[in-house]
Amino acid sequence: MKLPAERIDIHHTRRLEAVIEQSEFANLDVQDQAAIRMAALKYGFTYQELKQIIVMALDFALWNEPGIREFFREKSRKAAFGSVKRAWKELKRGPKSYDDFSGSPEPLRKVKPVGIDEKSPGFGSCPVASENTRCCNLLTLDAVEGCGFDCAYCSIRTFYKSKAVGINKNFARKLQSLELDPNRIYHIGTGQASDSLMWGNKWGILDALLDFAERHPNVILELKSKSDNVKHIISREIPANVICTWSLNTDTIVENEEHLTASLSRRLAAAAALSEKGNLIGFHIHPMLHYNRWQAEYGALFARIREQFAPRDVVLISLGTLTFTKGAIREIRGRKMRSKVLQMPLVKAAKKYSYPLNIKEKMFRFAYEAFSEWCGPVFFYLCMEDTALWPRVFGYEYASNGDFEASMISHYMDKIKSRGGQSYSARLRV
Repeated sequence: MKLPAERIDIHHTRRLEAVIEQSEFANLDVQDQAAIRMAALKYGFTYQELKQIIVMALDFALWNEPGIREFFREKSRKAAFGSVKRAWKELKRGPKSYDDFSGSPEPLRKVKPVGIDEKSPGFGSCPVASENTRCCNLLTLDAVEGCGFDCAYCSIRTFYKSKAVGINKNFARKLQSLELDPNRIYHIGTGQASDSLMWGNKWGILDALLDFAERHPNVILELKSKSDNVKHIISREIPANVICTWSLNTDTIVENEEHLTASLSRRLAAAAALSEKGNLIGFHIHPMLHYNRWQAEYGALFARIREQFAPRDVVLISLGTLTFTKGAIREIRGRKMRSKVLQMPLVKAAKKYSYPLNIKEKMFRFAYEAFSEWCGPVFFYLCMEDTALWPRVFGYEYASNGDFEASMISHYMDKIKSRGGQSYSARLRV
């Protein structure tokens, strides 16, 4: 027996409202919201179909594509749902284009840090370390919780419940209590929970870190940044075991996806200022994005690096690309902004989501071959990528994370010792 039309409407309306409560439906413009409501009644979409339609509508809005209402002109439920999904998949399948596109968060998220009194200096393991990918076993030292930049793909937002940025006011005192084994080499980074340089020396955090490195010559301290705020750090002596590194990307990606960060030119100028002072530097070409002009624009970026810097001054170049947890994907879709980072063929990668291996291999091999003359003096590696990519990109691989870590530390220490001189080497107990 067929149900009356009004009973069907009530059933479909309740189903839609249940989906809306568990989604970011409110982030859609009012026209798309109205179109989905009308289509839900017209076609009688299933619960799972409605969930997918809302996700696809959010993606169309993120990518600045025509609204989902353009697809609800078919006669049947199957045809209507199929037309939406085909268009969505087609946009994800090919390289994205930033032509006539302007990426922007909405609203632009500018934050001021607040002082916090943490009980410890935040010393631990890399928060994204995994045995499912090749990992260097980096240790982290967090003076700051949260980032003031607003990169569309950022995962730091998922680390903390609060959107505020907190700086440990007592960081210097806390570092004094940190006990390290003098017979072990430590590789420690400060750029996993925030940007290492953007805050300058607020609450004395940079002085505390440089003094910490001076006291512990067995520590390789890496300060990773997308900032050009090097005024304080170049005003004082920098220990040889401190390596400042910059995350670099093409102008297209910086302008459209890395909001509030320093421009590419300003990052390179900041790196040059440290290099000219005699300090070791490094670069992270991460995340590489696959878009219509990726090869020409990354090629131009690599040429700028080769022209501005000498391999003897560069410790490392890492390569990596977009990798998302489910939480990070929800966070991106939950914001009212324009971004193309999710316009990609997402596949499962070590319990996360990333590009297929064939796309990664093409991009990473292109980058590595661009620096063929730097191989040897500079340590190249893939950051948190599938082990199968190493032999395809570099022609070699490590049997374990421990082997990778040992090789990295050995290379870094050789360069550090050459800069630190005999007095530095004499202080080492390992």
